[in-house]
Amino acid sequence: MSQPTALREKPAAAPTPTIGERIDKMPITPTHRRLTAVVGVGLLFDTFENNLAGTISKVLQEDFAFNGTTLKLVLASAFIGQFFGSVILGRVADRYGRRRAFLINLALYSGFSLLGAFSPNAAWLIVTRFFAGVGIGAEQSLSDCYLADVLPAKQRGRYTAWAYTLAFCGVPAVGFAALWLVPLSPLGIDGWRWLFVLGALGSAVVWVLRRNLIESPRWLAANGHEQQAHELVARMEAEVPTAEHPQPRLQAEAGQPAPTHVEAPAPTSVKAPAPAARLREVFRARYRRRTTMLWLFCTLSVVGYYGFGALAPQILAAKGYDVVTSIGFTAVSFVGYPIGALLSVPVMDRMERKRLVALSAAAMALSGLGFAYATSPTLIMALGIAYTLVSNIFSTASHVYLAEQYPTLIRAQATGLAYSLSKLSAAALPFALLPVLDTYGPGPMFGVIAAAMGTLVAVVLLLGPRTTGVAVDHD
Repeated sequence: MSQPTALREKPAAAPTPTIGERIDKMPITPTHRRLTAVVGVGLLFDTFENNLAGTISKVLQEDFAFNGTTLKLVLASAFIGQFFGSVILGRVADRYGRRRAFLINLALYSGFSLLGAFSPNAAWLIVTRFFAGVGIGAEQSLSDCYLADVLPAKQRGRYTAWAYTLAFCGVPAVGFAALWLVPLSPLGIDGWRWLFVLGALGSAVVWVLRRNLIESPRWLAANGHEQQAHELVARMEAEVPTAEHPQPRLQAEAGQPAPTHVEAPAPTSVKAPAPAARLREVFRARYRRRTTMLWLFCTLSVVGYYGFGALAPQILAAKGYDVVTSIGFTAVSFVGYPIGALLSVPVMDRMERKRLVALSAAAMALSGLGFAYATSPTLIMALGIAYTLVSNIFSTASHVYLAEQYPTLIRAQATGLAYSLSKLSAAALPFALLPVLDTYGPGPMFGVIAAAMGTLVAVVLLLGPRTTGVAVDHD
């Protein structure tokens, strides 16, 4: 006897997709583009800050009559501050949210950079540079984690590369602004002081823009705020044309009719794990290999990256060029930074990330050695541009790769901890590389840099996992 139709077994309902699955299936929306742009503009002032002291180091040395030790402290102070900022604000981002950490870091940077403009002596400058560094220290790791949180997996590399293309416009900006302002004294104020004012005011504008950033839906879901997470994702899904919308497609595949409008799935209660236990995960067996790789990677990467950006005027002075000419050559070389980031856009999601990192690091070593031994102005500028170009393909790929290693619950803390090591390494650079430059010249100094980049290539290829197109909500 056949069962009545009403009593027939109903097909099982399709499982509700997680927040991460919904984000990863989503095409790029206007919200994604807006968030990428706001993050990119904030990063622009990070790159402006990181290259500021190095660009005007010779001017500061003359203005304050620095001795060698004081110059090293001025160059190192911001990076030491960034070490503390990366650790502290990474924890804030995982505990209290990405958006809140963004606002804290920019407020600190803007205030202390403005105070640095009024430095009456070297001690004041070193202290304000340190606290400005605390503020800006977490900017890149926070940005990397935030973009990894909100961007779909298949577009994550490409749109992060767009953010860094915008960001690295800050490097030639500080170079050409220094070339313009250093010989002048607008309103009777030394030109270099205006560079600090520009950084402070620009970051204050970005702070206002970032007040409108949404919180990371992945962070909200992972920390027990499911309702808010679903509402934010539903808003982004509503921006997608119906034919491309992931939710109707998932339901249609399950044999259910697609809704005519999008509603957030019913929230579930999730208890946030204790924050104190999270960071210990990086030392456990499942993450130990990638943690080892990242710590070595972050320590070595800045030797090549900041070894050029922070010391280029010193290198050119060692070749016999005066202050203004050195700044001019440096500014022209810095044009390669945004070009390199732009060139990384089309390849970022097509080539395995760790291979791209390794290839660009090897190219940095070769072009750096060429720059060190170049003698003609044309060759110096050409190789300088080549170095900064490949270094920003390297840098952009590195930022994407770094944020893909850990799950949402510990991403900002774990990434910030690894990234903080790069700041210690950067702070040590003037003490390690300037004596080599002063004693042996640019060639041996870039030999040290090339050796560091060669070691980095081996570490990434041997220990680094594949991440291109892989969901970030992994174990």
